[in-house]
Amino acid sequence: MRVKMKTAIYWFRNDLRVVDNHLLKQATEENDQIIGVYILEDRLLSLDRYGFAKTGPFRLQFLLQSLQELKSALLDLNIPLIVLRGSGVSEMKSLISNNEVTSIYNQLEWTSEEVDTETKLRNSISASVRWIQSYDQFLLHPSDLPFSPDRTPRGFTSFRKKIENRVDVRPVEVPSPMKSTPEIEADGIPVLEELIQDKITTDDRSAFPFRGGQTQALDRLRSYIWETKKVRYYKKTRNGLVGTDYSSKFSPWLANGSLSARSIYWEVRKFEKIHGSNESTYWLIFELIWRDFFKYVSLKHQNKIFKTGGILEREYSWSRDRDKIEQWIKGETPEPFVNANMIELARTGWMSNRGRQNVASYFSKDMGLDWRIGAAYFESMLIDYDVHSNYGNWMYVAGVGNDPRDRKFNVASQAERYDPNGRFQRIWLQTTLF
Repeated sequence: MRVKMKTAIYWFRNDLRVVDNHLLKQATEENDQIIGVYILEDRLLSLDRYGFAKTGPFRLQFLLQSLQELKSALLDLNIPLIVLRGSGVSEMKSLISNNEVTSIYNQLEWTSEEVDTETKLRNSISASVRWIQSYDQFLLHPSDLPFSPDRTPRGFTSFRKKIENRVDVRPVEVPSPMKSTPEIEADGIPVLEELIQDKITTDDRSAFPFRGGQTQALDRLRSYIWETKKVRYYKKTRNGLVGTDYSSKFSPWLANGSLSARSIYWEVRKFEKIHGSNESTYWLIFELIWRDFFKYVSLKHQNKIFKTGGILEREYSWSRDRDKIEQWIKGETPEPFVNANMIELARTGWMSNRGRQNVASYFSKDMGLDWRIGAAYFESMLIDYDVHSNYGNWMYVAGVGNDPRDRKFNVASQAERYDPNGRFQRIWLQTTLF
C-alpha cells in the first residue's frame, strides 16, 4: 500500500534564506516534502502612483541573484523552488491540487500591499489547506517582548531601554534536508533582461559592489567581522561616504531576508567573547535594535506610515512641484552635497545613511516637497529598500514620525563635517547623470 506523503508549500517572501529560517525549519520537521514558491508579482514590476518603477533595476537584479542562491541552497535540502509570475493565484491552486498540498507556510507581513496579496491567495484556495505563519524578520520576536506590539513606545530610547539586555535573542537554526523530493521540476528564475529594458552598467565607484543571496551575505558577515575585523571600528566609521567598509553593508541582505538579524547578532557576540567588546560592537547591535524599532512602529500604526501626516497625524502644506522633484532626482539642486548623494544613488542603487538623512531632510524641509514622493523614489532605487525602515526614517526626518522635535539638517554644515576635504563630492559631481 502506497504511503501518502505529507506535502507543504513554503511561500518565500522577504525571507530568502535557509540559514536561520525558523519557519522553514519547522516546515521541514512537520512534512515529508516541501515545494518552495516565490511570487514575482506584477505590482513589483509596475509603475507606482508617482511614475517610478516600483522595483528599480538595481534592487531587481539583487533580488534575482538572491533567488538563484536560494534555489541552490534549497536543492541541498531536496526542496525545489518555483518562481511564479503575476498574482500567483491560479498557479498556486494548481500546485496545491496536483501535489495534494495540505499546508502553506509563510512569513507574516502586515503592510497593505503584502496583506492584499495574501488575502487574494487565501480567498482562492480551499479552506481545508492550513496556513502556518510566523514573524521571522525581527531580531527580537514579538512573543518575547515585555509588551504587546500595539504598546510599542513612541520614542526609540524608551523602546530600547525596555528591551535591551532584558529580552533574549533566539538562537540561529538550520533545517535538515528532506528525505523525499517532490516530483516537480523547479521553474527557471528570469534574467533581468526579460523583465526590464534598462541595462545596468557597473560603476567602479560604488560603495556596494556586492551580489545578492545567502552565500554572499554570509561571506560579507565573515569578512566584516572575522577577516578584516572592521566591526571593531564600526561606530567611528559608520557615517562615512566612500568605500565598501565604512559600514557593514548588511542592509540589502537583511532587507530581502538573505541574512537574518539574529545571525549578525550572534556573530558579534561570538566575536566579543574572543576579542572583547567595545563601543563599536555594541553599536552594530544598537543599529539592529533600531531596525526592529521601525518594524514595531509599522506593526503598531499599520497604514498610517504611508499617510501624509504620518503616525503623528501632523499636517503640513507639502508641494508636489514636478520641476523641483526632478532637480532633486537628477542632482541639480543648489546643494552640492545633496547632488553628489543623488547621483550616487542613480548610478549604483546605494547611498550612505548620512547621505539619506541629508537628502531626505533637504527634500522635505528645504524644498517643501511631499515626503512620500521621496520615500517612493527611494523604494524604487535603493538596493536595500525595506518598507518599515524606509517609511519610518522618512517620517522621522519629515517631522511626522517618531521624532517630535521636527528637526532640520543643515546640509552645508553636514557636508563640512562628513566630507571635509570634498572627496565624496568630487567623486560624483564630475558625472553627467541624464
